[in-house]
Amino acid sequence: MVKVKETLLDKINSPADLKKLSTEELPEVCKELREFIIDAVSTNPGHFGASLGVVELTVALHYVYNTPYDLLVWDVGHQAYGHKILTGRREAFDTNRKFNGLSGFPKRDESEYDAFGVGHSSTSISAALGMAIASGLKEEKDRNVVAIIGDGAMTGGMAFEALNNAGATKANLLVILNDNNMAIDPNSGVIGQYLLNISKSQTYNKVKKEVWEGLGKLDGFGEKTRKFIQKNQHALKNILLKENNLFEAFDFRYFGPIDGHDVKYLAKALQDLKKISGPKLLHVVTKKGKGFLQAEKNQTKFHAPGLFNKETGEIYTSGCQVDNAHKFQNVFGETLVELAEKNKKIVGITPAMPSGCSMNLMIAKMPDRAFDVGIAEQHAVTFAAGLATQGMVPFCNIYSTFMQRAYDQVIHDVAIQSLPVIFCLDRGGLVGEDGPTHHGVFDIAYMRTVPNMIVCAPMDEPDLRNLMYTAQLGELKQPISIRYPRGCGNVPDWRRPFEKIEIGKGRQLSEGTDLAILTIGKSGIFAQDAIKMLADENISAAHFDLRFVKPLDEDLLRSVFKKYRKILTVEDGVIKGGFGSAVLEFMAENGFSSQVKILGVPDRFIEHGALKELYKVCGIDKEGIVSAARDLVEN
Repeated sequence: MVKVKETLLDKINSPADLKKLSTEELPEVCKELREFIIDAVSTNPGHFGASLGVVELTVALHYVYNTPYDLLVWDVGHQAYGHKILTGRREAFDTNRKFNGLSGFPKRDESEYDAFGVGHSSTSISAALGMAIASGLKEEKDRNVVAIIGDGAMTGGMAFEALNNAGATKANLLVILNDNNMAIDPNSGVIGQYLLNISKSQTYNKVKKEVWEGLGKLDGFGEKTRKFIQKNQHALKNILLKENNLFEAFDFRYFGPIDGHDVKYLAKALQDLKKISGPKLLHVVTKKGKGFLQAEKNQTKFHAPGLFNKETGEIYTSGCQVDNAHKFQNVFGETLVELAEKNKKIVGITPAMPSGCSMNLMIAKMPDRAFDVGIAEQHAVTFAAGLATQGMVPFCNIYSTFMQRAYDQVIHDVAIQSLPVIFCLDRGGLVGEDGPTHHGVFDIAYMRTVPNMIVCAPMDEPDLRNLMYTAQLGELKQPISIRYPRGCGNVPDWRRPFEKIEIGKGRQLSEGTDLAILTIGKSGIFAQDAIKMLADENISAAHFDLRFVKPLDEDLLRSVFKKYRKILTVEDGVIKGGFGSAVLEFMAENGFSSQVKILGVPDRFIEHGALKELYKVCGIDKEGIVSAARDLVEN
């Protein structure tokens, strides 16, 4: 039996083990860590390119800082796999994103090294500032707080709100700007170009060479260094301001840009920065997907590629269960282009998710009418409202979970003014392995509370097309929310001629005598399968697809409550305040007294796992519907 030589990474079960190594050994650790991530993600899908890009930075951070006492806050968390592997989770990493396994994002109750739970972008500086201020109030003068934020996340307004606040404090805070010119898709807006200009600037290179390296040559950070900084800081600031340095304008001391793949230099720079107090920003230039050629060349595809061959880079596609079926996002994207070719008033808006929501199809064909506004959901909504005031027809596509970030704008800027913005909420419902930060389970409940809002959910692909067609006809004088799920539908021939759908009208899909099953959206597919299974048990169930949560089809509901004493509602969203709640409200307001059971997402945060497992946990898969229907009929 051949004995496999133990690697350096095998010996690292905590940052304390990493610190035992010499700086000369750090490049080998980086090499092994990168290989480990490639091996792991190629066989167990997850976020790939982002973690490869920060391998050296991650190693340097844990080598220099006294984690977990020193606090590292990762923005979004796509890039935190190396962090997890170095902090005692290497052996369990094969459970990453699996049911009851490690989370794909930093999570406070998973490890003491995860200082802050993340999943949405642009939050790191705010959280880290809070921690730094708290450390100051507790007189923890030896504690360091570091926020690691990408240039993509820096397009989010919350990051600038935090910079504005932090610059006015004396908080001992380091912001590391991981600049790779990418989010999931290439960055939009001027921030990326601004950072690129800095990284190419001769003046900044001069500053780095003559000043930054000069600091490194000093013997420690004693009186000499303090005098050197005090003597030169005014001149240095003037030089930087001549380049219109944005971060200096926020009263952050700016350092960089430096090579984010030189681990020894990174470690030295971080060691120096530990001794400089106050708000400071280190600009680090990296490459997303570093060390895996295909990921470097196609950074969007390898953001989260699924299963792939680590030798060839070939991505294995599982495909949809029904031949020729499309993902709902592609149905949206292709339908939007089809409608926009006929209706010149249509414009498309997405906050940094053009590939994820398939808005990239319209951007490619009609770049002057489709807008990626960066990670800025609030702006996306009010931008759409402004377009609507001028007679345009804005399709504002935002993932359900990210729409939560713009709720005030939905109410204040759109609904109060009754502007006909068309919200298309992708990833409505449970989304699987990304877990509670990404499940789109609240939108039905939070949208149906807003006056003037129409709330609907298509059961299948033709329904999505027809709702989009109906929304853009120009007849609506109010906003509409169309939510649809992640993944594939079940209708192969979904490219059918458009049909207008009457607002607020549902449909009966099957007859039955023992009970009525009322569904909204994707849950209708599960119900159809469940009804076939119930028939084998001699239970006759009628099926009604309501389509609209607001306004409800009151005529249909009256007929249902008059005929059926047993009613089951099913939704791929939260039970509290959702579709079932709307049905119960209708029953109470109209004096009906049927027995109603609600199936949906319970009042707790649902963890990550395969969709099939999560549907089962919530009891909204076909077996759960059968069980609930059986209990309802028998009791």
